[in-house]
Amino acid sequence: MTMRATKKIKIGSLLALIACPASLFAQTTPTVEPLIPAAGAILDVTAEGRTTRVPDIATIRAGVVAQGTTAAAALGDNAARMEKVLAALRRAGIAPRDIATANVALAPQYRYGENVPPVITGYQATNGVTIRFRDVGKAGSILDALVAQGANQIDGPSLSIDKADAALDEARTDAVKRARARADLYAAAAGLKVGRIVSIAEAGQNDGGGGGQPVFRARAMMADAKTVVVPGETDVTATLSVRFLLQ
Repeated sequence: MTMRATKKIKIGSLLALIACPASLFAQTTPTVEPLIPAAGAILDVTAEGRTTRVPDIATIRAGVVAQGTTAAAALGDNAARMEKVLAALRRAGIAPRDIATANVALAPQYRYGENVPPVITGYQATNGVTIRFRDVGKAGSILDALVAQGANQIDGPSLSIDKADAALDEARTDAVKRARARADLYAAAAGLKVGRIVSIAEAGQNDGGGGGQPVFRARAMMADAKTVVVPGETDVTATLSVRFLLQ
């Protein structure tokens, strides 16, 4: 066969390849699909695992709001009050690393009248800090100290768990056990048995942060009434979606 004939054959093959319908390629292109055995039934189970912890971290947001006829006066009064608040926190044993400024703001205050422009009557300065500490039992005394030293904005305490990952792992293990028990139940009802787990996916979790709302109690009818914080317990949960093969 001559060189010219070989070239003609190659060109002809190329033209035939171009002329092939796209559907031929679509049929031969490999696809990736979930590997589900053909024999057996598939069961999807969603289960929530749970464990409990006593919160061991408290977070309080406290602030000082001060008024002044001028911006400088409002800021000065605010700074003096906030220094007393910070000193009280240091006396309570809160480490400097656990105190962080949350916000500082200065806003004019207006007097409004009908058919007249608003008039500035003074300024309001706000300074807020976030306090984080591990001795939850101190929360009540810290709240009292904050109020006594001039803090007039308080939010908290919100309670959370220090080692949340370990607690979440316990909840995940519990969720797998619950899912398997439920799968055994369904399989028995259907006259089948659980072959194996095909897949596991985590659908949600709650690490206990912000949960376990504390209970506030005040000792009434006493001159030295003190705030008491009872942390209680909080739930740590994990939700799993588990796919089983039934045989």
